[in-house]
Amino acid sequence: MQDNRFLPKGAATVRFDSDAPPKKFHFLLLPNTTMLAFSAAIEPLRIANQLTQKPLFEWHALSPDGLPVTCSNGIPIQVDSGLVDLDRNASLFVCAGTEPAQSYDSRVVSWISRQKAHGASVGSICTGAFALAATGVLTRRRFTLHWENAPGFAELFPCLEPTGNFYESDRGLYTCGGGHAATDMMLEIIEKHCGAHLASCVADMCLHKRLGAGMSRQISPVSSMLGCRNQNLIRAVRLMQANLEEPLDMDGIADALAVSRRQLERLFQKYVGKSPWQFYFGLRLERAFSLLNETDLSVREIAMASGFENASYFSRQFKRKFDRSPHSFRRSWSFRSSAT
Repeated sequence: MQDNRFLPKGAATVRFDSDAPPKKFHFLLLPNTTMLAFSAAIEPLRIANQLTQKPLFEWHALSPDGLPVTCSNGIPIQVDSGLVDLDRNASLFVCAGTEPAQSYDSRVVSWISRQKAHGASVGSICTGAFALAATGVLTRRRFTLHWENAPGFAELFPCLEPTGNFYESDRGLYTCGGGHAATDMMLEIIEKHCGAHLASCVADMCLHKRLGAGMSRQISPVSSMLGCRNQNLIRAVRLMQANLEEPLDMDGIADALAVSRRQLERLFQKYVGKSPWQFYFGLRLERAFSLLNETDLSVREIAMASGFENASYFSRQFKRKFDRSPHSFRRSWSFRSSAT
């Protein structure tokens, strides 16, 4: 008997002839899953069924223990089951959100690996890539995750490099950065299975303008961040972003740009209102803030990863910027996490 939840009614319709069995999607929801990304992935499947009045797709939510999962916004989501074995050729997406490194354990990693070995395709939404990376399936594959969590991911999995694109498709492995990128990813999957016309109609129902091949970058280019298009300034900021763990000196940056140090300083004062050193220093502290949130690295390790050789000096500068020492910040964050 057909489950009516997969075949909702609607006013619009699209003719689509198919007697193929439903394509099954399973979404493993890890603690603190981002609700926006999860719903953005589910809704295109629902709309495709609604428009055609055919059960083209089924979707099922799972959790590690079969209990409701509390999303990052504090709202719980009821799931269909715990970690049951999936049908061969099913599709599994691992969904996560905040605190991704703490959202999975060895049991979850083993279960994902077993489903992959038994024929299921696997992918990730938002920071679900952390759990996939632990299984090894991301090795030598193109993948992405949310840009906010890239620094923490790089510390935990230094041999893996996300592309930073909205979503990626690499030999059956689908990953996306979360948010509305999940809709773009699912529209590509719908197009693959049902054609471009239906995918376009689903996008229109979502009031969603498709990005194309998924190659759009998640974050605005440096020029947008700075509010200018001065190429030397843009190149300088890119050099700084690429060298946070082992910071370059200002003379080295100026030499790389083939400008004088004085010219470099004038550029930053004119467009940023800070000296190059102040801007660079802020980038490093922001990286440290991210690592404190997303990893279990010690404060000393985070200091080193952010370009500070002296942990005491790092702690003082962190407190000056964020009004709390790294140790105090981590204790308060750990308390909030254990209380939820």
